[in-house]
Amino acid sequence: MVFSSLIFVCLFLPAAIAAYFIVPARLRNRVLVVASLIYYAWGVPLAVVLVVSLIAINFRLGQLIDDHAGRRRKQLVAAAVALNLGVLIFFKYSDFILQNVNVLLSPVTTRRAPLLHIALPLGISFFTFHIISYLVDVYRGTVSAQRSPSAFTLYIINFPQLIAGPIIRYHLIEDQLEKRIVKFDDVDAGIGRFAIGLAKKLLIANPIGAIADQIFSVTPNNLSSATAWLGMICYGLQIYFDFSGYTDMAIGIARVFGFHFPENFNYPYAAQSIQDFWRRWHMTLSFWFRDYVYIPLGGNRRGAWMTARNLWIVFLLTGTWHGASWNFVVWGMWHGLFLFIERLRPVAAALARSPQVLRHLYTLFVVFIGWVFFRSPDLSSAIGYLTRVFGFGGWREGLPMTVIVSTPMAFLIVLAALLSLPVWPQVRAAGGRLSVSNSGAIVVDLARAALVAGIMFLSLSTMAVEQYNPFIYFQF
Repeated sequence: MVFSSLIFVCLFLPAAIAAYFIVPARLRNRVLVVASLIYYAWGVPLAVVLVVSLIAINFRLGQLIDDHAGRRRKQLVAAAVALNLGVLIFFKYSDFILQNVNVLLSPVTTRRAPLLHIALPLGISFFTFHIISYLVDVYRGTVSAQRSPSAFTLYIINFPQLIAGPIIRYHLIEDQLEKRIVKFDDVDAGIGRFAIGLAKKLLIANPIGAIADQIFSVTPNNLSSATAWLGMICYGLQIYFDFSGYTDMAIGIARVFGFHFPENFNYPYAAQSIQDFWRRWHMTLSFWFRDYVYIPLGGNRRGAWMTARNLWIVFLLTGTWHGASWNFVVWGMWHGLFLFIERLRPVAAALARSPQVLRHLYTLFVVFIGWVFFRSPDLSSAIGYLTRVFGFGGWREGLPMTVIVSTPMAFLIVLAALLSLPVWPQVRAAGGRLSVSNSGAIVVDLARAALVAGIMFLSLSTMAVEQYNPFIYFQF
């Protein structure tokens, strides 16, 4: 069950909201826990056994860490983190590890380790990071261990963020797990945010993604350079509107239930450097790696080369976190390379002196080239695709652009490119200035209501004919 499905929007979500507000306040966490278990079990019921088991084990581990001190405390947190990472590695990386072991052993033996083909539980990377951050924060003394089973369970499996984030740090919502006051403004803002996210997914990401899928499905040798560029740009727009759309929906749903989740995107395609991009893209993941990997490794406190080493480690892990494939590793290292280069003094000085438009174009170039590794099924496909992006291997005629992209689709691509930049905040600011007066406020409220209603109508109409539209980040 995905947020952008009729059964979720028209049945599950209204039922969950109604049950939440009907029951007494003391029972509302339990209602959300039950709703979250139903939501997670909808696709793969057996995966609930894994999640519930991990919740029970880590609930007790957190208390044990909190109750001990000194060496014993350190041993407990090390064992707890190792356990959770072991579960993640087993389910997500077993076949990748075995494949590479078989390749390494092929010169010396014909025997092959059989692949396990284990089904990947939805959202395992996300809820594993939730658990680890909680355990480490308890160890550090940043928070106390949670003593309420329902509150801890809700922190891990709260259905708005269960499958694809944002990655919520426990200390950010510790108080909200115990007590939440929902006002009309929260419900109003939550519904509006959900509608925007739904529109991003269904009205922008899906149709533009269909163009990207069509182009990436063609053998690279049969692509013209222009078509390869179009596919790369379409995928870059698709993944931004798909993932940020999911985040908007998650934040909006959570707001209806009284939770205030952190933002996960801040117009990353407006970034002026790769450093700036990672302050804007999937921010909760970036901050997680900063606080639990980069800073513990020493951050930038031990000289240029140690800083470079720490960056490479972080982005090797970032790439690996996204998928068990060498192309994800290369994608992470690609970003790590430019983060290292940007820290070199001559490069940093040159970037600082460069015009803003050049810094912007440089950042987009690096990011969109990286998306080819992210989108391609394997490393050889990505390299083949990039040879066509840069026109290597001779001229190819390819399909005419008018066959691939209709006039309405070209308009949508241009509109998406504009909306990926901070245009909407300027529109909202203008609306805020207009709403200073009473009559202006009425006009702004009516316009907002009409916009939300129109978006929901178009989105529901689209869902009626598109039954399969999973989010890209569900696979992680």
